Amino acid sequence: MCGNNMSVPLLTDAVTVPGLERETAAVIFLHGLGDSGHGWAEALSGIRLPYVKYICPHAPRIPVTLNMKMVMPAWFDLMGLSPDAPEDEAGIKKAAESIKSIIEHEVKNGIPANRIILGGFSQGGALSLYTALTCQHKLAGVVGLSCWLPLHKTFPQASSNSHKEISILQCHGEADPMIPVRFGTLTSEKLKSLVSPSKVQFKSYPGVMHSTSPEEMAVVKDFMEKMLPRV
Repeated sequence: MCGNNMSVPLLTDAVTVPGLERETAAVIFLHGLGDSGHGWAEALSGIRLPYVKYICPHAPRIPVTLNMKMVMPAWFDLMGLSPDAPEDEAGIKKAAESIKSIIEHEVKNGIPANRIILGGFSQGGALSLYTALTCQHKLAGVVGLSCWLPLHKTFPQASSNSHKEISILQCHGEADPMIPVRFGTLTSEKLKSLVSPSKVQFKSYPGVMHSTSPEEMAVVKDFMEKMLPRV
């Protein structure tokens, strides 16, 4: 795979787990607020498929209103965590364009869009859902862990026509104190109004807080194997 990463800022220092054989698919996975791509690269290595490349970019460091304007890795500003909290519309759209530039880079370098899964945890999952639904390409699928749909009131108008049949896996801990599971179920209902309802899976996990579990990661692996079969 050739190509100049310099033209895609998020790729220059992203953590990439290369395929163990010829790469025919890619997973782009976005971390949560205050985190980095390293932990998710490690987690995905544990469920990797040998023909898939995993790309875990780092969010830029910006002041976050929710955390008293502290500067930290964040895909966009957060003002609150309730469904009706004000949102950083410009920041969300800018972040989505940054992720779309990674998708474009992979497509130009030989990985078809329908062989790319976009996923993320918490704020990264939120950005993944928004990006996939507004992307001109139909992706293989989206994984949203412990997250929500940003700018939900702008849909369906904001949707790209290419997403109607996209497969979405949502997972959420039932004991999540940060983003209550109710927000996840509300998001799932919204998603079912935007794509074919049969394409949306929502799975919740008793006792799991704002984190993942081995059971959840096994479901993520199954989803990735189904959406990115060996070719």
